[in-house]
Amino acid sequence: MNLPAPTSQWRSRLTLLLIVAMFFSSFGIAAFLFFTGWTPAGSRNFGELLQPPKPLAGIPLQRADGRPYAWAPDKQRWQLVFVAPANCGEPCARMLDTLHRVWFSEGRQADRIELLWFGEVPAQSERFRALVPMAANPEFVAALPDVARPDSLPVYLVDPDGFLALRYPPGFNPSGLRKDLGRLLK
Repeated sequence: MNLPAPTSQWRSRLTLLLIVAMFFSSFGIAAFLFFTGWTPAGSRNFGELLQPPKPLAGIPLQRADGRPYAWAPDKQRWQLVFVAPANCGEPCARMLDTLHRVWFSEGRQADRIELLWFGEVPAQSERFRALVPMAANPEFVAALPDVARPDSLPVYLVDPDGFLALRYPPGFNPSGLRKDLGRLLK
């Protein structure tokens, strides 16, 4: 039994239906992945996302030299926050060196990052323009999730509007912080 050859009109309709099916199937797959909670590995943060973000901009801050520190959301500047415990010594010097390297690795975007350093800055450490030594502020430190100790040194990332967004636990991988900053500063 010979089947009749498909007409060109039938072929055109079949082609159109296949294109429409491919177009809408991508939406179906995306909806399925979204509602099942799947996210690609590349969109995950290396730091711990703090939910809900804590507003810190309402806490008045002062630099170590006595000048007030003003949040400047219009400058789109991100703040790394570190609280140095008393008598920290070598661990804090290593942390300052690590954060300096992370800052330096951001290249031309580095000027959009400030390091707010609460506590004594290690004397032997290199100073850099993003380092902002801060005066002690118990209210600000109490708003942070952890208490820093020489054996436990967390770092925090604050967004330009003054919200505490990410926490990097003690012993974090600096390349993860660098990658997070790279994504945020684009």
